[in-house]
Amino acid sequence: MTQESRTIQIMDTTLRDGEQTQGVSFSPDEKVNLAKTLLDSLQVDRIEVASARVSEGEKQAVTDINTWANLEGYPGQVEVLGFVDHTKSVDWIKETGGRVINLLTKGSEKHCHEQLRKTLEQHSDDILQTVEYAQNQGLSVNVYLEDWSNGFNDNRDYVYQLMDRLQHVGIKHFMLPDTLGVMSPEEVFDSLSDMCNRYPTLHFDFHPHNDYGLATANVMAAVKAGVNSIHCTVNCLGERAGNASLAEVTAVLRDKMAMDLSINESHIVRTSAMVENFSGKRVSANTPIIGADVFTQTAGIHADGDHKGGLYETILSPERFSRTRSYALGKMSGKASLLKNLEKLGLDLPPEIQQKVLIKIVQLGDSKQTITTDDLPFIIADVLENDNYQHIQLINCSITSELDSVSTAMLCVNIKDREHSATGSGNGGFDAFIDAINKIMAQYNYTLPELVDYEVRIPKGGHTSALTECLITWEYGTDDVRKTRGVHANQVFASVLATLKIINIHLQEQMNIN
Repeated sequence: MTQESRTIQIMDTTLRDGEQTQGVSFSPDEKVNLAKTLLDSLQVDRIEVASARVSEGEKQAVTDINTWANLEGYPGQVEVLGFVDHTKSVDWIKETGGRVINLLTKGSEKHCHEQLRKTLEQHSDDILQTVEYAQNQGLSVNVYLEDWSNGFNDNRDYVYQLMDRLQHVGIKHFMLPDTLGVMSPEEVFDSLSDMCNRYPTLHFDFHPHNDYGLATANVMAAVKAGVNSIHCTVNCLGERAGNASLAEVTAVLRDKMAMDLSINESHIVRTSAMVENFSGKRVSANTPIIGADVFTQTAGIHADGDHKGGLYETILSPERFSRTRSYALGKMSGKASLLKNLEKLGLDLPPEIQQKVLIKIVQLGDSKQTITTDDLPFIIADVLENDNYQHIQLINCSITSELDSVSTAMLCVNIKDREHSATGSGNGGFDAFIDAINKIMAQYNYTLPELVDYEVRIPKGGHTSALTECLITWEYGTDDVRKTRGVHANQVFASVLATLKIINIHLQEQMNIN
């Protein structure tokens, strides 16, 4: 869907409508910092920062925002929701240094009659009174037609009559909300086309909600119908299912409709992270544009295609948003995925080592969803020091540990084509494993060397889901000190693998001697 390019304004309402998300309450300092980021870095056209008359803390936050905005050259870009209460909301906004009131009116006959208990004439008279007072106080006035989508569907004559009484009094923006998120794209296009054609000289905003998951699609329909301003929130915050996502709207309007926007895309992800931290509402990893995984290729065939000419790349590139493409390592990885990650680390491995590393990655993928680039050095080190001999092979190992209780281990291994099983107990899971493996190895007159150092670590910058490397130092005597490493998603099993490695080394040495 493309059409002639035109400029679309973005009004961000994260600090007002976004704060109506269940459990979200921004502190005054958080509001000020977010406002600065939205206007100065992200470069949205307008921001709606609060509802009037909420609290003294809110009043101070709005005051601080307006002070900064007026000093930094953003006059008239900070807006506050106000109510049809003649002087009260206007005075509140005026006292904060505000210049714009977004007046909340009833865009639905049902709301007017049943909530206000007033006729259309009475309500419109009240609106005009508040508008006149606001303008006399030097404020610019925009008007919300609350629940306009249902109001237009139920009785569009009510909407027409209200608009007819308001259209010539200097209102800058008529803001049409789909308050309950009930509209489809077809309904949005038909109803907004009607409004734009009926009142061609007026400036209409569209304010979507995402209850059906249609907010972004509805934005496209609204722009196609002729609307020139769209309301969004960062991270789709907002009441119930939230508002339209600023990140999605920005990308879709630019890429699919060739619209001109002021938004600086390079700051979208950083702004999203700030809102995520301040709101406490986490962004899903697969959220378009801003999710942690959306620029990660998992399948080996996709990595191969990118390696051979960017076959799976699109205009929706990570670089637009100051991000980079990554290639997940796991059981679905192929050679190309490994090569992409080696390139990122600046490593060059011989083909035979690459194959061994890839086999290890696939094996680890069965116990871990993905393996990061940071995990890769552990795996490479493990492969490089792991010879092909497997005199002892782990078949199964089950370790149980409980708080303030003895740990137990059940072990099954293959030694020289014979299966052996044993159980052990100890002070912790690894100690229980050692007890079990010693019982088995006693049959071969083998005694584990003394453990003199035990180090567990995760990759630098890794998280709780990172691979674990266990490095164990063994001593047979002062002149025979060995180190073995094990790599696994579970730190106890990493130590198990490191222990089996020292046994394999010594069994190989015994064979060579014999």
